[in-house]
Amino acid sequence: MPGLRLPARERGGLAGAALLAALLAGCAGEQAVVMPAAVTVPAEAPRTTGARERPADGDHAKLVAAFGGEVQAPATQRFLTEITERLVKAGDRPDRSYAVTILDSGVVNAFALPNGRLYVTRGLVALASDTSEVAAVLAHEIAHVTLSHANARTELELRAQLVSRVVTDVLNDPTTGSQLRNQSRFALAKFSREQEFEADEAGVRTLARAGYDAFGAARFLTALNRTTALKSSGASEPDMLATHPGTPERIALVTRAARRIGAPGLGADDRARYLAAVDGLAYGDNPAEGAVRGRRFIHPGLGIAFEVPDGFSIENTRNAVLGTTQEGSRRLLFDQVDSREGQPLAEVLKATWNDSIDEGSIESRTVAGHEAAVALSKGKDWTFRLAAIRLGGSTYRMIMAAKGATDPDPAFRRWIGSLAPVRPEEARSLRPLHVEVTAAATEDPAELAGRMAVPDKPLERFLVLNGLERGARLKPGERYKIVVE
Repeated sequence: MPGLRLPARERGGLAGAALLAALLAGCAGEQAVVMPAAVTVPAEAPRTTGARERPADGDHAKLVAAFGGEVQAPATQRFLTEITERLVKAGDRPDRSYAVTILDSGVVNAFALPNGRLYVTRGLVALASDTSEVAAVLAHEIAHVTLSHANARTELELRAQLVSRVVTDVLNDPTTGSQLRNQSRFALAKFSREQEFEADEAGVRTLARAGYDAFGAARFLTALNRTTALKSSGASEPDMLATHPGTPERIALVTRAARRIGAPGLGADDRARYLAAVDGLAYGDNPAEGAVRGRRFIHPGLGIAFEVPDGFSIENTRNAVLGTTQEGSRRLLFDQVDSREGQPLAEVLKATWNDSIDEGSIESRTVAGHEAAVALSKGKDWTFRLAAIRLGGSTYRMIMAAKGATDPDPAFRRWIGSLAPVRPEEARSLRPLHVEVTAAATEDPAELAGRMAVPDKPLERFLVLNGLERGARLKPGERYKIVVE
């Protein structure tokens, strides 16, 4: 995990919230789908040659690597390919070819390249409840390609950059150039949101023409909104520069679009076909890259583990472990940072922290038998406790924050004291989670939810995974998804 630099006090708070939002953002994804910043998409990318062919190209390889590789799940792959072919035949460009890739990520995300490559994460496939919901996501991404949204956005970005550069460099007017850059950011954000709405509406039309339930889009976005809420620390003001409209706004739009087509239930939702395709699909984090089991975070690849502090829910991203309490008043971050051989750990803290550190609080100590340095930092809205710990030749950073002037030191000390090497038997026993389709024996959802191998909120996660509302009763003998080891 590369080191992360948290924002300074002037930015108002702990980076964990912003980092979590950025890393989990996506087009269908856990706010909507965006291209990862590390991937460069050419304006004219090469076309795919067939729905099942995947010719090698640089952007495809970068994307797959950024999301942990490609899932080898033949039944799920056939399911997605068949849906895609059916949607394309019913769409505005039946002559185009598409290839679907399942990314090995538990994050809910989907996106498309201009050349017809479609990407969905296994996390997204697992979140859906029936075939129409999965088809709705693919129809949305196909609409982005058909409407040439990526190319249009690239052209607008390049034009804005050119104007700003000419004003700044040629006309020697950096102030106006900066103003134009800010105006361009607003214009691009508005343009991106309009693209999402356009793809949503076009996707619903294609969904219905292909014979799927047009309300599948609204159901999936509702599930997306619910699963995001399980990770959220509470409602927040929308970012006016967000590239995607809020999920509730999109739900309202696709519901209106579906109502113009017909009543709910028209077309096929084909739940049995969907359940057969996802039975056995990997779920959640890849254990090799870290996973939560009970109240313990274990990372066999790095060879470390720690106890999750009481009251915290954590998310394991590719760059850091982020955590928050339910009410959002406490946050934590754990990551690995670079350090020179022999570099004092106090210097490591100063080099990787943008805000001011209370010099009198810096202390070198031994934590659970390992060399460490700890410090206190007080920001405008948060109080931070920091630690750099050297373990097994690597340096790890552990940060806990409390909103306001409250010092999180007692919980922080317990947390950093739990950092330890992974026991060999513990690493061997860590098995990946997967979706299991099983029949209900009773009407009580708690019976199946009790078998969910998830770190928190098992009943809520069971209900969301199966498209059920709180208070719903199960149908004995009917099949539902659970998550097991």
